[in-house]
Amino acid sequence: MTKQKQNRVSIAGIAVALTVGAGVTAAGSSGSLEAGGMSVFAIAAVLAFVINWVVFVPSYRWRTEAYFDLTGSLTYVSVITLSVLASDDLDTRALVVAGAVLIWAARLGSFLFRRVRSDGGDGRFDWIKTDFLRFLMTWTLQGLWVLLTLAAALAVITAEDRESIGAFLIVGMTLWLAGFVIEVVADRQKSTFRADPANEGRFITSGLWAWSRHPNYFGEIALWTGIAIAAIPVLSGWRWLMLISPVFVIVLLSRISGIPMLERRAHKRWGTDPEFRAYTDATPVLIPRPPRWRPRI
Repeated sequence: MTKQKQNRVSIAGIAVALTVGAGVTAAGSSGSLEAGGMSVFAIAAVLAFVINWVVFVPSYRWRTEAYFDLTGSLTYVSVITLSVLASDDLDTRALVVAGAVLIWAARLGSFLFRRVRSDGGDGRFDWIKTDFLRFLMTWTLQGLWVLLTLAAALAVITAEDRESIGAFLIVGMTLWLAGFVIEVVADRQKSTFRADPANEGRFITSGLWAWSRHPNYFGEIALWTGIAIAAIPVLSGWRWLMLISPVFVIVLLSRISGIPMLERRAHKRWGTDPEFRAYTDATPVLIPRPPRWRPRI
């Protein structure tokens, strides 16, 4: 692809991200509390992009992606914190949802930051970080990622109308807790596996990874689906579009940057290994099921 075409693609990507963000913001602002004459939902949405653009400047200057994942997590924390502080009369639903997101963001951010520092960088950015528009598009997309993922949570926190605790909150937060535990355990199991020198060049098939090839992503989808379920009682009108949150997470992880990328990388590395083929044939890509694969002796 020529430089000129790359620039056009990057500009188009930025424009699409901002357009989608504006649409979600307009829908989410319907029924949102206001602060200073502006909907709290809209203020939070703007902040999601601004934080990423601010950090982009020094990151491009030094051609580094070291703070990309950490910035994503800090954006989640900042957006939720601002929404809580700017919203009046927070009820139990809003506080529980805000707390759940903050816990998730703090855990995932520290995990990803340690992983990048341990690995010495992220190979995905090797050629992106040297191109101004391409790198800017990446940071802009991260702002959109935060907004879309948080849409349902922001709808709860910023809602003008509050609802008492009920079945949706209980079921939603139970699912969130289950997803969070699965994600944490899966990430820890893989980190432990990779830290063992004896596993150099091998692929993990133990623990939750015997139940699913991507159990951490399953946990991620489950917890955001739980947040969306908890939000249902406060949704009305255009705010029903905030259910885009779990849909976006599912599409992103299963069709775009998550599973497809990792599957291609794994098949490129171990595709000719009979053990790997046996493992992939017997183990579901995402939704866990009891192990059917056994290593050959």
